[in-house]
Amino acid sequence: MASLQISGGSVRFVAGFNRTGCIRPICSLGFPHSRSRFSIGRPLLLRRASVSGESETDDITDAERDVSASSSASLLGFQLVPPGDQEIISTNTTKETTHQEETSDATDESEMADFGVPGNRAVEEGAAEVEYTSVKAEVINNLVFVTSEAAPYSKTGGLGDVCGSLPIALAGRGHRVMVISPRYLNGTSADKNYARAKDLGVRVTVHCFGGSQEVSFYHEYRDGVDWVFIDHQSYHRPGNPYGDSKGAFGDNQFRFTLLCHAACEAPLVLPLGGFTYGEKSLFLVNDWHAGLVPILLAAKYRPYGVYKDARSILIIHNLAHQGVEPAATYSNLGLPSEWYGAVGWVFPTWARTHALDTGEAVNVLKGAIVTSDRIITVSQGYAWEITTVEGGYGLQDLLSSRKSVINGITNGINIDEWDPSKDEHIPFHYSLDDYSNKVKCKMALQKELGLPIRPECPMIGFIGRLDYQKGIDLIQTAGPDLMVDDIQFVMLGSGDPKCESWMRSMEETYRDKFRGWVGFNVPISHRITAGCDILLMPSRFEPCGLNQLYAMRYGTIPVVHATGGLRDTVENFNPYAEGGAGAGTGWVFSPLSKDSMVSALRLAAATYREYKESWEGLMRRGMSRNYSWENAAVQYEQVFQWVFMDPPYIN
Repeated sequence: MASLQISGGSVRFVAGFNRTGCIRPICSLGFPHSRSRFSIGRPLLLRRASVSGESETDDITDAERDVSASSSASLLGFQLVPPGDQEIISTNTTKETTHQEETSDATDESEMADFGVPGNRAVEEGAAEVEYTSVKAEVINNLVFVTSEAAPYSKTGGLGDVCGSLPIALAGRGHRVMVISPRYLNGTSADKNYARAKDLGVRVTVHCFGGSQEVSFYHEYRDGVDWVFIDHQSYHRPGNPYGDSKGAFGDNQFRFTLLCHAACEAPLVLPLGGFTYGEKSLFLVNDWHAGLVPILLAAKYRPYGVYKDARSILIIHNLAHQGVEPAATYSNLGLPSEWYGAVGWVFPTWARTHALDTGEAVNVLKGAIVTSDRIITVSQGYAWEITTVEGGYGLQDLLSSRKSVINGITNGINIDEWDPSKDEHIPFHYSLDDYSNKVKCKMALQKELGLPIRPECPMIGFIGRLDYQKGIDLIQTAGPDLMVDDIQFVMLGSGDPKCESWMRSMEETYRDKFRGWVGFNVPISHRITAGCDILLMPSRFEPCGLNQLYAMRYGTIPVVHATGGLRDTVENFNPYAEGGAGAGTGWVFSPLSKDSMVSALRLAAATYREYKESWEGLMRRGMSRNYSWENAAVQYEQVFQWVFMDPPYIN
């Protein structure tokens, strides 16, 4: 590996051969075709000069993958943490760190910066300072997204948003883009999303699960993108893409194996626009549901001279979901027997169910990690976290061995849907130039929810799933302490029934201060984002996070835990920076404790009440940030160039 690092006027050439990145993931895992080689190393790190002529710092940037509670038929949220007392941080912590002071577990910022892509700082600096215009890409690619969901056709969280928006941005830059996902029909009004998709009349036979399955293809051309839907009876049932009220579907491995096999055939057999995408396609596979694609390219196609010029990039939205199933199911995947090493997985002794359990399993995401040409995560911080014991979910060593090809790119947001100047869901419109109507949105929200109309009272909002990942237990613990203060608190979400009951009881107890909306409602989420002064996100881990991006665009100040994309995208408020003018867009608290969170919220509320000029500065800086998908698309294109510089990782 060789890389050039330019920083603050000094130039440093670093040369070295990353042997673990090339040898360990292959030879030790039973791959039949492998060879060591040089690979493109860490990205060229350029430090741009600021307007004042001083060099910028190497802060990290980035952004939700709000995964459904049942987003996998396999092991959900599998965490390889030894058993025992799991007290993370005592809530009676005496030393608080609300300004990201140096602590014993302080993050190595320079190490995280290695996962960045040139141009990533442009996202953080905002449209006012660095702005990408909508221009055509220098190199045009045939891009094939493979995903279990894509908005507006199917969506349970951030994955659907990414695969519904990023392809359009890339198509707008001149790429030829196909998105492949299942054609879900669940007998509800959502079925009409596929009304314009037409049967292409192409049938493909997939050999897996000990038999042959015939799948068909539906197609819609929209916004410059070929939206292709795989049709099979297994996708026609009530529920969401992964399960129903009883839990995850038991045949999800079968359903997504079909998706991957059909996706590999689509560029070869579908004459979209008169001609196929062909063999020189770049597959962007999203999470474990599409994880078989790079394995199939290496095991089923390249040995016969097909797809020898194709490449694959694995996009990890949430490492907690890995597609783990018993080892006996390997024969169902339609892979040659000698490729078991790619997906073979052994649980640690402590994680096995009984004394006779050998712990052997197949792990689809692990197979994608060791066969894909490059890996992208949805934030720089998360790219670093997945290489640690705390965030790697058992795959940290494997991911560390491929560190040289891992990059983090912040998700974008739909700036047309989330625009306070024209949002159809909010009663009053405002913008960066004139945000005087924001307080009217707050008063309208207070009236709608039956709270006392008090524009001077700080209003805190929470939008998200009511589960452990989102830190809902911290909010429950801090509830009585927060209600002592002169604030109003609004929550929107669903999930754990106990949390839903807690929200109802809080509303009954604190009728003038607390409101809880059980369920999810898009218009209400927009009105809470526009009406609240502060948005709270105490997530334990957050690969990217979107709500904090929406909040900043609407002039609502985020208070977040220092993790993943939250730490990357929210700059901690410093009132003394810039000669007293202030810097930052919110509050980032650490460690993850009740006291630390409450302290950050009280500091934010005090700033709102007593320092209006500083508060308006926070609003302006947040609203000026540019988190459009156009910015993300430019960074993805840089990775596209890198992936074609090397031969296929598994040749």
